[in-house]
Amino acid sequence: MASPRILLAGGGTGGHLYPALNLAAAFGRLAPEVECVFLGGRRGLEARVLPDAGYEFRLLPLQPLYRQRAWRNWRLFASAPAVIAGVRRAFRDFDPRLVVGTGGYVAGPALAGARLHRVPAAIQEQNAAPGLVTRLFAPGVDQIHLGYPEAEARLRVGRARLSALGNPVAPGADGAAGSGGSAGSAPARFDWPPGRNLLVFGGSQGALGLNRAFLRDLEWAARDAAAWPDGVSVVWIAGPAHAAELSARTSELPFAGRVRVVPYIDDLGRQLGGVTLALCRSGAMSLAELCAAGRPAVLVPLPTSAGGHQLTNARALAEAGAAEVREEGDLEAGELWSLCRDILTDDGRLARMSEAAASRGRPDAALAIAREMLTLVDRCAA
Repeated sequence: MASPRILLAGGGTGGHLYPALNLAAAFGRLAPEVECVFLGGRRGLEARVLPDAGYEFRLLPLQPLYRQRAWRNWRLFASAPAVIAGVRRAFRDFDPRLVVGTGGYVAGPALAGARLHRVPAAIQEQNAAPGLVTRLFAPGVDQIHLGYPEAEARLRVGRARLSALGNPVAPGADGAAGSGGSAGSAPARFDWPPGRNLLVFGGSQGALGLNRAFLRDLEWAARDAAAWPDGVSVVWIAGPAHAAELSARTSELPFAGRVRVVPYIDDLGRQLGGVTLALCRSGAMSLAELCAAGRPAVLVPLPTSAGGHQLTNARALAEAGAAEVREEGDLEAGELWSLCRDILTDDGRLARMSEAAASRGRPDAALAIAREMLTLVDRCAA
């Protein structure tokens, strides 16, 4: 008898793909007899990641949905027949007993296929402001798992069982958690500077707006280099396209020895043990990793995030006491560095924020969510 299969659909960005991969790893731990297969898009990150992930997968010719420039959506309609045919073939060949959508353009067709084929379906929504696919399909699925409890107020739920178990981060190598990589493999350990470290990052490719703002702040701080706090260092993940230029610019500053610019840290979420405070964007999975490791943050949400979801994520953590929020368009020179310096040198404030972050952390969320979802596989088998 063939192994029961779970079809996971999510991608376009790491924020949708890695939750699916982390859930697949959790399914493997809880039910080794279950086989996980993936549905993705040819244009997304999954096209590069899935070939090395060890799972069977299919990629569809999906096109993005343009919210502001609607006339460009003709490609979406033109690709629809091929996408529909690809979904039909995936259901015929994989015969899944459960479909899990984790967001992105591919999740919609997969959840629609589950409804058509009468297969149980579940959604894992990462953000405090639910995405379009979640909002559309929430009334018709069997389970909805929220990364933020605040998302419930923004959803119209039908018969689905709803829970807020957190976002599914991967097991950490140093007590933290992380996205990407297999559950049992440890990443090459990053050499964090001794003392207190400010981690600056904007995602795997860097964040141009955040990079520019922080460089301006460091140049502002150079006017009074003696004010650099003792025992504080900066590790700045600038992204592959920006690291060389920013490294050259910071090398000219009087405190250059306290600032290390790197293009990328492999499997960052599993290496947060050396971080004291983060200055970063507010993507749901990045925040889940920070909270799972009990690390507070100063958040600068991406201004162009769909539906303003990054700002909503950031405000939720700020209200919990785990973060401070600054909007990119309102920043003044020196503001970010001054705020980070003040937190790093205030033991009481740092401890309170760290405790609040840990209280929002869900390091075992992947296992808890997978355990709930497996009841749908059992129901289908019955």
